[in-house]
Order: sequence, then structure tokens, then C-alpha cells
Amino acid sequence: MRSFRCLASLGLILMVAGAAVAADAEPTPSPIGRKIADFSIPDVHGKDHSLSEYKDSKLLVIAMMGTECPLARVYAPRLQDLAAEYESKGVKFISVDANSQDSLEDIAHFIKTHNLTMPVLKDMENKVADLLGATRTPEVFVLDGDRVIRYAGRIDDQFGFKTGAGYAKPRLAHRDLAAALDELLAGKPVTNSLVTADGCLIGRVKRDGKGDVTYSNQISRILQAKCQECHRAGELAPFAMDDYKEVVGWAETIREVINDGRMPPWFANPAHGKFANDPRLSDEEKKLVGQWVANGCPEGDRSQLPPAKTYETGWKMGKPDQIIYVDDKPYDVPAEGVVAYKYFTVDPGWKEDKWIQVTECRPGNAGVVHHIICFINNGGPNPVGEGGGLGGYAPGNSLNVHALGTAIKVPANSKLVFQMHYTPNGTPTQDRSMMGVKFADPKTIKQQSHGDLVGNLSLKIPANDANYEVSAKHKFRREMLMLNMTPHMHLRGKDFRFVLEYPNGDKEILLDVPRWDFNWQLRYEFAEPKVIPKGATLHCIAHYDNSADNPANPDPNSMVKFGDQTWEEMMFGFYASIDPKENLLEAKPAKLAAGEKAGGAKVDAADDDQEDDDADAKATPEK
Repeated sequence: MRSFRCLASLGLILMVAGAAVAADAEPTPSPIGRKIADFSIPDVHGKDHSLSEYKDSKLLVIAMMGTECPLARVYAPRLQDLAAEYESKGVKFISVDANSQDSLEDIAHFIKTHNLTMPVLKDMENKVADLLGATRTPEVFVLDGDRVIRYAGRIDDQFGFKTGAGYAKPRLAHRDLAAALDELLAGKPVTNSLVTADGCLIGRVKRDGKGDVTYSNQISRILQAKCQECHRAGELAPFAMDDYKEVVGWAETIREVINDGRMPPWFANPAHGKFANDPRLSDEEKKLVGQWVANGCPEGDRSQLPPAKTYETGWKMGKPDQIIYVDDKPYDVPAEGVVAYKYFTVDPGWKEDKWIQVTECRPGNAGVVHHIICFINNGGPNPVGEGGGLGGYAPGNSLNVHALGTAIKVPANSKLVFQMHYTPNGTPTQDRSMMGVKFADPKTIKQQSHGDLVGNLSLKIPANDANYEVSAKHKFRREMLMLNMTPHMHLRGKDFRFVLEYPNGDKEILLDVPRWDFNWQLRYEFAEPKVIPKGATLHCIAHYDNSADNPANPDPNSMVKFGDQTWEEMMFGFYASIDPKENLLEAKPAKLAAGEKAGGAKVDAADDDQEDDDADAKATPEK
């Protein structure tokens, strides 16, 4: 596990929509025991459906759905399966879309994509949503024969939102909706009648929006500057933010995730460090968004809209010198479940040393690719690769560019190993991802880019421990310029900190991530390269929550060891650096000097430094 150079380019994410309850939200009255009056709303073909037409069913399940909500997409097939399972028992299912931003065409496409046969109705005026007291998608309500709500909340516990994005447990533990149906059919009261539902806030119809803060003037500019890089057509984010009718339907969710610090994704404690890629909204921008939503989301004068922003299409790097596919055929991704990491080994055909200036990993199907990592395997015993990382992908972060005069060296005859993490999205599909590369002329390379890590390979996290500490350290034997940092853990990760101890004993927190989220493993780029003096020690300290209170925890009753699968754990602090004193352009004598390789590049002292990293990785975790 040496020189994981480009894992720092990784930002792992799933689609973001919202958490169960905002920190400052008003408490919602319980709908349990509420009798629902008859209603009539149309389906996508304009045919009206009323509550009374289901009078002969023993129970009626009303599922609030949304066409762009990630959780709704995942749960649509599962709802259809439940409808089939309980049909013979006298239970009927209907789905209701109350989002103002979802058109009839959107709903029709949703029905076709997920092969839904249950009625899917359009609640254009939020009539049904208001009667039920519904707030999220997906959220289900079970009505008895008297049309009284007996259960409300989530479908089951396998998929949900943690802090900033989604989680998927390897195993389904609680079938909340099915359990409620079984108890009611048996004539029993529902044991857990109200279970909080994760999901997206329903985009209710906005009326009479007024005020000086408008979408056309202020809000569109904020979204363009801070959100549209991911929230636009063709990107992985679940909805676009370049049209008023679309944005206004998501306004409540937008305000919620901004206020809770989940969007834009950034988890560094602002008390430590200055970073060039900090995407956070300013306090003034947050205030404007909040005021706009509170005032009813006025559109304003369309003539005040900013010019549309243009984005790169195709390869962001320009035309690659070479395109390398992860495999010669597509990989089949199932509709549901947890797919273990897949590894594909590729021979790029590099018969001589290559200096890589730019890499760009691109998913063939961004809807199911959680992340890509390309490792260099130069013949070592580790099948993942002893040569470190070459490139990576996460939505909004696919380019890995080395500054002019620097590049990463790949030895001749190396193989490339692609680690693929797939996340099923409710529909069976395929993916064939790829990576583009641009080569650098070795005669122009002054400094070799380095990627190293501080890690612990011997971690053992006890069962049911909510705050287990794991640490590792590395001592620098020469001065370096650190460019960025990337903490890396899995589903039980809780927090992570990089601390630099200077030779005189002083300590400085370089990066503090107090709220870890597996889906957003961000790279934190220094605004100015950080000088690391010779003799300094980098400490990485992480905490893990292996308790039942961690909603993403696959199994709190098991001790967890190191492993590359998501239900196992890792503890790595990756960082990229250069040697400020290195100059590969200096003339070399014909005879190789001590410490040089035949490829012409000087053996870097980081190779010696790595011995310390390996020793640290074998250290016993500290509690």
C-alpha cells in the first residue's frame, strides 16, 4: 500500500436530496389516527381516481413519490413488489406525486422506467399531501377500512440519508411497512406506527411570492456560482438548477440542506486551514436563499437573469492522448442490493516509462457509478497495485491535473487496475467506464508529483463502540510542499483530523473533519502549498461509530477489521506533495550516480520515507 498518489483526487458521493428533519424545523403533528376525507385526483392520462373507489380493500397504502428523488427511485420497484405481495390479502397500493416540479411527462417516464403497474396520481394542488400531512418522498401512509391512518413513515431501513448523502445497508433488517400491514391484517395495533422517513421535501405549489429577493436577480446567480457545476443536465445530481420552475419545486429542500451544511458538500472545520476549493455559501448568500423561500419564492423580472453559463462537453481535459476502458464489455449492475467492489486489470500497452500530465476518469453510466480509482500495478505482489494511484472519479471531480513542470511517472510495462464501486439505483443497467490520459514530455518535467499516506492497516473496531479511536503518524525526513489532503474511511467513520507536529514540539491542525460522510470523501486543496519542515511529524486521528446509532452501520454487533469493501473499514490520510529542491532538468553525467534509476529520474527520498508509513500502518490502534 505505497504511494497512493491520486486517491487524493477522489470525492466519493451518492446523490443528495435531504435528511429526515432539519435541525431548525417545526415539529410536525402526528398523522396517526387522522381520518382522511374522500378526494379525487387524476393519473398521468387524466383519469380521475378517488379514495372511495378503494372502499372494498381492507387496507390502502398511499405512497408519496417524486420522479427525481434518489430514494424514491430506489424504492419504486420495492413498492411494486410489496403491492404484488399483499394484493391477495386485500391490500391496495397507490402512488401520489405532489411535486410542483414534476410534469406529467416526468411521471410517465418514471412509471415506464420502474415498470409500475399501481396507479400513479398527480396531486397538482397538494390536496392529498395536505390531507395526509405528508412532507417527504418516499413516505407511505396505511389507511384502514375506515380510512384512518394507522401507519406513517418509511418503507424499510435499508436505504436512507445520513448527514449529506445516501447510505445502503448490505442487509435489510426492518420491513417497517410490511410489519405494519401484517399486524393490521391480523387485527392487532401497529407496534411502531410512526417511523421517520428520510427523503426529499415535497415541492409544494408556491403562491403569491413577494419581496425584493427574487430568483431572476439574486438566487439564480448564487445557484449558478455554487451549484450548477453538478446540478445541471447530464450530471449526477438529481435535479437541475437552471430553470425557475424546477428550482422552485426544490426550494424547501435547497434551504434545508444549505442551513444544515450538507450542501454544497464541504466538511472542513473553518477554524483550521484555508482551502482553494472551499465551495460554501457565504452568510449573506445563505440569508438571501432563506429570505427568498420564506417570501414564497418570487420569480422576479426575467430580464434580470444572468447569461447562461457554458460548460465543457465531452472530455473536460480536451482530446486525450489515449483512452483506456476498464473492460472490453459492459458490466451488468443489478437493480438492488450492495455490489462488492469490482476490480478490472488492463494493459495500456506502455512499453516504456510514461509521464502522466492529466487523467480524467469518466463513468459510462453516472447513475450507478459511485467512484472509480485507477491504480498502477508495476509487478508487485499487491493485486491492486504497488505503484500507487493514477486517477479517480467522483461527481464533479474527475480531472487530475499536474502543474506544468510536474507529472507522475508510470514505469514501463505497468498494468492498470480499476476499482469500480457501483450503487444500484432501482433499475437494472450496464456500465462501461473509461479513463483518458495526456502524456507529458519527460524533458519538461522538473519535479515528480508524489502521493503518500498515513494509515493504519491493523485497526480492530470493537462491536457497539460509538467512539473508537484509530491513529497513525509519519515523520518527514526532508522538507516538502504539501498540496492537498484527503481523509478516507468507510461507513463507520465519524471524524478525521490531520495534525502537524513541528520539530520544536508545536502542533498545528491542518484539517479537521468533525462530521465524516462516506459519500463525500473530498480532497481539500491548500490555498497556498503548506511548507512541511524536515523532522516534522504528521499525525492522523480518526474516530469510528460502530454502534446501532449509526444509521449507515452494516452490523454494530461485529468487530470490524481493515478491508477494502464498504462493510469493512479503512483509515488513511492521503496527501499530495512535491520536493521544492528537486530539479530533474539538471544535466546528468553519462554514468548513473548513486540513487538514480535507469529511467533517468532520481530515486525520491519518499521511497525511504514510506518505510515509516509501512511501520505506522502496522501499529496497534490506540483507544
